[in-house]
Amino acid sequence: MHLRGLDLNLLVVLNTLLEEKNITRTARRIYLSQSATSGALARLREFFENELLVQVGHKMVLTPLAESLVEPVRELLTVAQAIIDQRPDFDPATSTRRFRIMMTDYAATVLMIHALPRIKSQGPSVGVDILPFEDTPPEEVIERLEVDMVILPEPYLTADHPSEELFRDTYTCIAWKGNKEIGKSLTLEEYFIKPHVAIRFTTQQPDSLEGWIFHRTGRTRNIDVTTRSYSLIPHLIVNTTRIATVHLKLAQVYAKYLPIRMVEPPLEMPQVAERIQWHNFRAADPGIAWMLKCLRETAQALAPAGSDESGATGASKALASH
Repeated sequence: MHLRGLDLNLLVVLNTLLEEKNITRTARRIYLSQSATSGALARLREFFENELLVQVGHKMVLTPLAESLVEPVRELLTVAQAIIDQRPDFDPATSTRRFRIMMTDYAATVLMIHALPRIKSQGPSVGVDILPFEDTPPEEVIERLEVDMVILPEPYLTADHPSEELFRDTYTCIAWKGNKEIGKSLTLEEYFIKPHVAIRFTTQQPDSLEGWIFHRTGRTRNIDVTTRSYSLIPHLIVNTTRIATVHLKLAQVYAKYLPIRMVEPPLEMPQVAERIQWHNFRAADPGIAWMLKCLRETAQALAPAGSDESGATGASKALASH
């Protein structure tokens, strides 16, 4: 194969430039100085005999050639990363590998606090980077091999790569123990009148629980406070008259540490299926297989959604979505 003298490291720079369309952001993202990034762009322009990025007004735009390179360069680097990451075998007892797993703080709280001791007992030097669910669509993060695995509800995952269900959960309402306005259950009218704390993501990551409630009732909740952190919600109802609708397993965790109590919702709440996904290039990776086994065994040990441990009888209509 003849690459006409192209340094493949330049393709990493090119890929980021094509995504960011900005030299400063590209430099920051790939940990190069701005001058080094500018130098790399100059070399790329010379190699392709094309400007690639041109200044139009106050922003940089891609030339037609650069537009045509976006997908091929991304795919080439994905394949290259998969080849580099291949391991002929994997021994957790001696491995120092770090696994990058993207998930919500909800999944981190209910699953990883139990999974990490299991992982550490089998792989004492194995590292785990728990990455937050951010604005980049999960399918892009998987496609670029920026993470090893993603744990999210099924609607957020792509059908292009393998996945499996880890566990199911449902919802319950929670209130501060000192809130005398709330009894053991809520009427439908109380549910919509009381001030709520709710999750609010970006437009790319809609809170589909809100959509489900509106579809079922034609009404919206009285949302007083929003947050992007599931784990912050229980803290935000303490010493207030607010209520929240949260995952049952999350409520069970925080009821042990905070003065909150679970309250029966006035609606038959859906179930949510949390799934784990990985790139199909890593389907034969023994390290991925081991980590998947650890997480699967941990998930199987979790109490079933709606079990007697819940302290609430909230319910069980099976929907694989938030």
